[in-house]
Amino acid sequence: MMKETYIIGEIGQNHNGSVDIAKLIVELVSRPIKEEDFGLDLKPMNAVKMTKRDLAEELTTSQMNRIYDSPNSFGRTYGEHRAFLELSDEEHFEVYKYAKSLGLDFVETLCAVGCLSLLKLFTPDYLKVASRDLTNLPLLERLSETKIPIILSTGMAGKKELDDALNVITRYHSNISILHCVSQYPTHPDNLNLKTISYLKKHYGQYKIGFSDHTIGISAPVVAVGMGAEIIEKHVTIDRRMKGSDQAGSLGPDGVNRMIRDIRITERWLGTEDLYIDKSVAGSKEKLERSIASKRDLKVGEVITIDDLHMLSPGDGYKWRDVDKVIGKTVIKDIPRNEIIYPNSLK
Repeated sequence: MMKETYIIGEIGQNHNGSVDIAKLIVELVSRPIKEEDFGLDLKPMNAVKMTKRDLAEELTTSQMNRIYDSPNSFGRTYGEHRAFLELSDEEHFEVYKYAKSLGLDFVETLCAVGCLSLLKLFTPDYLKVASRDLTNLPLLERLSETKIPIILSTGMAGKKELDDALNVITRYHSNISILHCVSQYPTHPDNLNLKTISYLKKHYGQYKIGFSDHTIGISAPVVAVGMGAEIIEKHVTIDRRMKGSDQAGSLGPDGVNRMIRDIRITERWLGTEDLYIDKSVAGSKEKLERSIASKRDLKVGEVITIDDLHMLSPGDGYKWRDVDKVIGKTVIKDIPRNEIIYPNSLK
């Protein structure tokens, strides 16, 4: 049975402080994809993800007050920059309602205990724990108390950090997904180590295992699905040239379409763990496989020997495994040279 990958489009801060831009990204990832060659209508992404910060619990005062002189800055200091990019609880609720109206799930990353105020307005389908907060055990405890399913990213974690987080969450529930992740933006090919997905499936198989991707391009998520990832998360935007530090490393509209297409096609490629002759190859099998054929003209009354035989296409006659059904038989209908030998020509 074909397994559907749960694909999350991460908006992050790519909304640039605008609800309207956030909604445009939501609309982008909700579009169904058409695979032209086989006329397939492919399911779009399953969810979008937003991030909520509480600036009172974000950085030290000195870090918030430092001058942020960058082409991607939305403020004079880093604190002003972060404040510009922060949407209110009500604005998150507005994006949530829009996502729901388009049939998408909504995932929310809550970066501080203060952000739980958002849950008074709506209940996300999943709460996401960012890689940097996997060791923030007080936050994990408060998130777990809500009993909302949790997705963990392991971008800065080893086994010890992951196990500590799981020990906290499982006091409350076990509806947990774990995403392999590398918190390098973009992630260098030598550092990705996708075999961690296999490790997680082997050692943490009671949970859903997936992949949060920060590589350039769309190949890594497709490979991850081939390795058994059940969830894929990828940054998305409406325009990679827009101002913002995450825009260039995100997928634009074309990239979103291509990634969804390739993941949904990969789901179909994987099939079942079996070896069998698919019904779709029946025509090719008959046309191209070889059958036992005459090496010379065979006349009525002759007895066939192995020296009279070789293999030619098409494949609708005897196979070589059936050669004993041909050798020693008498020809009852002339068989020209280099023609397939059929049962009705033998006795």
